[in-house]
Amino acid sequence: MKIIWITGLLLFAQQINPSDNLSLTNQGETIAVINRDDYTIPLVGVPMVDENKYNQFIETLDRQVYKKPVDAIINDHGQILAGKVGHKLYKRAFQEKFYTYFFSDGPSKIEVPTIDIYPKVDSELLAHIRTKRIGQYVTYFNGNNKKRSHNISLAAEAINNHVVFPGETFSFNEVVGKRTENKGYMKAPIIVRGELSEGVGGGICQVSSTLFNAIDNAGVKIVQRYSHSRRVPYVPPGRDATVSWYGPDFRFENQYNQPILIRAKSYPGSVIVTIFSSDSIDYVPRKVRSASHRLPQEIMIDSDGNNDSEQ
Repeated sequence: MKIIWITGLLLFAQQINPSDNLSLTNQGETIAVINRDDYTIPLVGVPMVDENKYNQFIETLDRQVYKKPVDAIINDHGQILAGKVGHKLYKRAFQEKFYTYFFSDGPSKIEVPTIDIYPKVDSELLAHIRTKRIGQYVTYFNGNNKKRSHNISLAAEAINNHVVFPGETFSFNEVVGKRTENKGYMKAPIIVRGELSEGVGGGICQVSSTLFNAIDNAGVKIVQRYSHSRRVPYVPPGRDATVSWYGPDFRFENQYNQPILIRAKSYPGSVIVTIFSSDSIDYVPRKVRSASHRLPQEIMIDSDGNNDSEQ
């Protein structure tokens, strides 16, 4: 009993001794200060690392130091902007440093080791696949409907510069993400030829439908597409692609031997999607009927109701 009491007293003394702390830095800045006693199994004898506490800490540290890589993009002026390298925690190297500290005496300081994460799309790749236009489609809308125009612009920006590699499947919902007010989407309640389009994200389906027709024009394999229950005015009959976060999605697979690049841009009253690839792509285009330039009649309404589909 006396030995256990003395051991406990010594452990307590170590815990209140800040000189035993381990300081963790990232790019020279202190991001955490911990103590070996916080990760020690309270047993008499040789100290042992509490693996559960250590693993929990590692997951937290990994999230703290993680920096997502940024793909290269083409800006509105046609210039290629280089991507940025990201990084994540180098867990094995950190474990070696931590164990060295844990089984020694006194304080220590560790610059958290990281592994570089390179962007999937770099400047060289973009330069290679921007050379050949393989598909394009344009649709039109009432630019005076500010909320709907705003939503169309956001969705077009979300798919712009997206690269789909050979064998990959593109999902509109995954790429654009959930359409919420926190992401800037607005309620756009309208009735277009009797079809109710209500709630946050109104106008998104015009972007997905424009993308569908551009992709179809490029001869790309369509994996999943659903039409609205009623005809929509911005594309010819049967040429729409309805999407909803909790419902239908638009998906296609790049079956070609080269990556394809999506370029999407919203202008006052129109949205255009163009599909590019490299000069060496072996593709078979499909003829697609053009959208009408005639703007639909819209009736603005005031309502807080929601509709599952986004038009």
